Amino acid sequence: QVQLVESGGGLVQAGGSLRLSCAASGRTLSNYAMGWFRQAPGKEREFVAVISWSGGTTNYAGSVKGRFTISRDNAKNTVYLQMNSLKPEDTAVYYCAAARRGGEVLYYVPRQYDCDYWGPGTQVTVSS
Repeated sequence: QVQLVESGGGLVQAGGSLRLSCAASGRTLSNYAMGWFRQAPGKEREFVAVISWSGGTTNYAGSVKGRFTISRDNAKNTVYLQMNSLKPEDTAVYYCAAARRGGEVLYYVPRQYDCDYWGPGTQVTVSS
């Protein structure tokens, strides 16, 4: 079994930055792409970013492209989401997830049902 735990959320002013981490334990997530999703109050959970197993390719939602950067350190079994130029509309609970995809992810948008493992989420609040 795999456990994912997010950290790094908090309260930040608009224009600020946060770095989220997602630590995996239980076993190595070989052949899994790692993704970040978010869910704002009253809204459905949405895709934010994904990175391939190798870390060689990434894909982002249009709303965060150019502001967020996803990365991973497989030696540490950890995935990161660097969030810059934060906006109030980025306020949400952020979840990391492991998606069943071993190849490149340049145009890949994981659906929730593609993901076998989820973290409990971390709250990000951006004040205006």
